[in-house]
Amino acid sequence: MIEFIAGVFASSNYWFIVLRSTAPILLVTLGAVITEQAGIKNMALEGSMLWAALTGVIVSAFTGSPWLGMMAGILASVTIALILGLFALKLDANAVLCGVALNLFSTGGTVFVLYSLTGDKGISSSLPSKIIPFIKIPFVETIPWIGKVISGQNLIVWLAAFAVVAIHFVLNKATIGRRIKATGENIEAAKAAGIDPVKVKFFTLIVSGILAGIAGCFLSMGYTSNFTSGIAAGRGYVANAAQVVAGGTAIGAIFASLIFGLTDAMATYLQNIGLPPELIQA
Repeated sequence: MIEFIAGVFASSNYWFIVLRSTAPILLVTLGAVITEQAGIKNMALEGSMLWAALTGVIVSAFTGSPWLGMMAGILASVTIALILGLFALKLDANAVLCGVALNLFSTGGTVFVLYSLTGDKGISSSLPSKIIPFIKIPFVETIPWIGKVISGQNLIVWLAAFAVVAIHFVLNKATIGRRIKATGENIEAAKAAGIDPVKVKFFTLIVSGILAGIAGCFLSMGYTSNFTSGIAAGRGYVANAAQVVAGGTAIGAIFASLIFGLTDAMATYLQNIGLPPELIQA
């Protein structure tokens, strides 16, 4: 048993899957981190991912462009985040309850739209959606083991790595980062310093919407090649838990997301080598 586990962790294919599995949860965890730092919890990340995944597939299928599909998916995701902001920040409703309500709406709404377009409630296989490209790195792919792990990953995996750097910079080096933290730590003091907390929170919601949108598009246009009902599979909820483990930092988000990536990749890897799904679930 120990030899088998050691063999799994030594496999380049396993670590290739780990990076692929970690990328979407890392993106939404970063979104949860930045909103939490501003003092608002974005519980609608799940719904944002669902709408992004479906919209990306639909638009890419009709336009023939994965990039237009991805842009449309991000726009759909940001729209959900802005609706949450409208209710929570403008109408003073409970952000958590609004987020859960938007998730429920998204779960049913995406299935309704999918069925209206394809006549299928489960999968978008009849839509010829495009795929976000995979990146092969000429010099790296020849390196033993490492090349097999890194080269050939989807573009979104690299965007997730870039997002970590960007969010870390925003929160720790940029002026807007200080405003975000001031708003989250003491809203009255932030107001006294001339900061508009509502604008700051809307900004973080938009950023989280963009990140969730990229993650959602990856699920349906990179991780797989179709939209399936419930494709987010609870990742939005996991992200809100992961941001607590992350300690409100972008670097911490890597390790928190990696926990999910390792376990998810293990299940995928064991299925790929022919282990029965019933045994894996047990």
